[in-house]
Amino acid sequence: MAPSVQSSKVLKLKVTLKDTKPPIWRRLLVQDNMSLSDLHEAIQVVMEWMGYHMYHFEIAGDHFGNPKMTEEVSNDTRVKLSQLVKDGISRFTYTYDFGDDWVHGIVIEGEEMKKDDVLYPICIAGKRCGPPEDCGGPWGYQELIEILATPDHPEREERLEWLEEKEFTPELFDMAAVNSALRVHFTKTGKSRRNSAG
Repeated sequence: MAPSVQSSKVLKLKVTLKDTKPPIWRRLLVQDNMSLSDLHEAIQVVMEWMGYHMYHFEIAGDHFGNPKMTEEVSNDTRVKLSQLVKDGISRFTYTYDFGDDWVHGIVIEGEEMKKDDVLYPICIAGKRCGPPEDCGGPWGYQELIEILATPDHPEREERLEWLEEKEFTPELFDMAAVNSALRVHFTKTGKSRRNSAG
């Protein structure tokens, strides 16, 4: 494998899960030489998804994803975020799970120089927990929240059993835990970079 081309620029991205009220969002700092494929992995981590559904990015009418998983997409490993900036693209979407149809709006908010003591990608802000997998998309998620918030709801026990009775707090966003997960994931895959890393 060819060595990663080093970059001195970092992009600030805001990723917002559409049709969720109140909105679920994350703000990330990523190197501008990050591929769309790596951005997919980062979004999976920060939104607390499991990554076992199909996905694609839609950029200026074109679709990018993993051709081995999804038909009629261009290979997302071949597109760097720096190319989007060069082409003047600052907004695009990422859709995960074509059944639940979780659409994420992505905005490139700006760029800055890399810092020696920061491991990228890193999450610098966010609100609310990512929805559980397979809960039925934005509509199903809203219904789930309402049921869990109603102690005497006839479906509450069934939903808790489906969640395996794990703690699920919609308003909770643990940025430290998310960044720990990012470090583990990208270090394990060899994709995490400091300014001086190779």
